[in-house]
Amino acid sequence: MRTVLDDPTYALIAFAVSAAVILTAGVRLSGVADKLADRTGLGEVLIGAILLGAATSLPGVVTSITAAAGGHPELAFSNALGGIAAQTFFLAVADICYRKANLEHAASTEQVLLQTGILIVLLALPAFAMLAPDVSLLAVHPVTPVLLVVYIFGLRLTGDARAKPMWTPRKTDDTHEDVPDDTDLPPLARLVTEFAILAAILGATGWVLANAGVTIAGWAGLSETLVGALFTAVTTSLPELVTTIAAVRRGALQLALGGIIGGNTFDVLFLVASDVAYRDGSLYHAVGPRDLFLVAWAILMTATLLVGLVRRERKGLGGIGFESVALVVIFAAGVAIQALQG
Repeated sequence: MRTVLDDPTYALIAFAVSAAVILTAGVRLSGVADKLADRTGLGEVLIGAILLGAATSLPGVVTSITAAAGGHPELAFSNALGGIAAQTFFLAVADICYRKANLEHAASTEQVLLQTGILIVLLALPAFAMLAPDVSLLAVHPVTPVLLVVYIFGLRLTGDARAKPMWTPRKTDDTHEDVPDDTDLPPLARLVTEFAILAAILGATGWVLANAGVTIAGWAGLSETLVGALFTAVTTSLPELVTTIAAVRRGALQLALGGIIGGNTFDVLFLVASDVAYRDGSLYHAVGPRDLFLVAWAILMTATLLVGLVRRERKGLGGIGFESVALVVIFAAGVAIQALQG
């Protein structure tokens, strides 16, 4: 059944409108999430990982599921993992915006390091599945449920790290601590309701982006991998950019880091939903070497971030850490390689 999104002109308009909606709703999400962290006592990192990361990822997960169910595995896969590279790059942008010190120095905690390490494990699993034999049960690869188990285990580790930390970073004048706001906070029910409404708005844009992305790919003669990695992935990642910069401006540095890294771990779960939605077999074996490049790209950027979080360079070049410079270079190189491949 044809829809207006099958027309390239309407698809481009819908794409632009969806991006504007994502930007508008994303601005508000950061403030609500910060208040929820204080109201619930869970802290910025955990709220960023669970709520903010999941909510800002909703457009992407809807995009990937819609693409997979429609028989477009490469678009589903590249949208999921292409977004991780873009969102990690956004931390470099946030570091540039935070002029007091290197963001990774100011906000590094045991929780953030654990999240980053778990993310690398999650990213390695799809690569393992792609290079392993093509087996599936009910058209679902065995690695898919493992991804979900690792994600849940990672959340438990992160929660334990806040309650019973085994180590803490050395404090300096530039170290930022997650201290609850003493000002009056809205009732919990009101915050949860507002958060849910904003998350639903973001999720609704995903269906539009997926269908518009397929139309644009065919019209422009571009591969679904390129459209997914550099078009839909970046657009559906706009909430992360907006909420991260907004969180930094509010001084909620752990929320900014937790939102990006938590969102990235949630993005890997796109593959869980997409593999289930794709009914022609294993999603990991329906994609090609270009999609494996996206996995390596995401792992490289995440590992670079982890090195920066451990090293905690204090000032760097103009307050920007070496890892942020490296992230910009790696992201630009990945974009260039994808563009040259067409």
